[in-house]
Amino acid sequence: MLDYMQLVLAPQMLNALSIAVPTILVALGLTITFGLLDVINMAHGELYALGAFLALSASRLGLGFWTLLPLIPLVMMPIGWFAERWLVQRVFSRPDRKTLTLLLTLGLSLVLEDVFKLLYGPNPHRPELPLRGGVELLGVFLPSYRLFLIAAGTGVIAAVWIIARHTRLGAIIRAVAWDSQMAAALGVPVERVTAGAFAFGVMLAGLAGVLLGPIYSVFPTMGQDFILTSFAVVIVGGMGSIPGTIVAGLLLTQMQSIATLYIPPAWSDPLVFALLILVLLVRPQGLFGRIGHA
Repeated sequence: MLDYMQLVLAPQMLNALSIAVPTILVALGLTITFGLLDVINMAHGELYALGAFLALSASRLGLGFWTLLPLIPLVMMPIGWFAERWLVQRVFSRPDRKTLTLLLTLGLSLVLEDVFKLLYGPNPHRPELPLRGGVELLGVFLPSYRLFLIAAGTGVIAAVWIIARHTRLGAIIRAVAWDSQMAAALGVPVERVTAGAFAFGVMLAGLAGVLLGPIYSVFPTMGQDFILTSFAVVIVGGMGSIPGTIVAGLLLTQMQSIATLYIPPAWSDPLVFALLILVLLVRPQGLFGRIGHA
């Protein structure tokens, strides 16, 4: 039994952890956007892909990975700010804003995907791994870059948690999410807060794109492939809940990875969505509450 754990389960769980971290980063952006704006951003996957493509283009100009790692998220923030100010807010005051924002962001995702195909072609591009080699952990050889991915992503997730739960800025964001009209009456610049939160979510997606590009390659439809799992994480964890997103991200990626030991890989995605349906049947609000209700 011990040999089975060491030789079979441990590698799967460690690899799943390296996927869980960037999945949670993308899902956190969706969670913050929904929790504050009540907007389901269907273009979030393509914004994740945009971060990966920007890093790919910049690397071809001679910029190294360690320069791109902080640079690309900083570039993504004004892109997110612009998208919220000039696209989302233009329909946000309409009575049917949920439908309009969903259609608007879906249209944006289709446009971005076609732009990626036009500029980069349909074939995948594989950025060079910034770290070579690996280390032995619990009797399992783990590539150095995956260890870095786990450590860096965990640090970012912890920072988001601390900001959301233990700072004045986090309190302001939760206040706007709970009752934006009351927050505005108390002098909170609601429009700036919502635009900043949307931009922050886009920044997290771009950061995940930079981190995952060297592992999964960069291609035009990468956003579609990754965003489905992220949406499942957000729904299972509870729309708008940061703790729920973290727990559900770890749970779903571990379950998906371990399941591939016993069932064909093609069944791993249906298994995730079967769990999603089960959670919704038993607990429609997800495992945890919304960010503004936490």
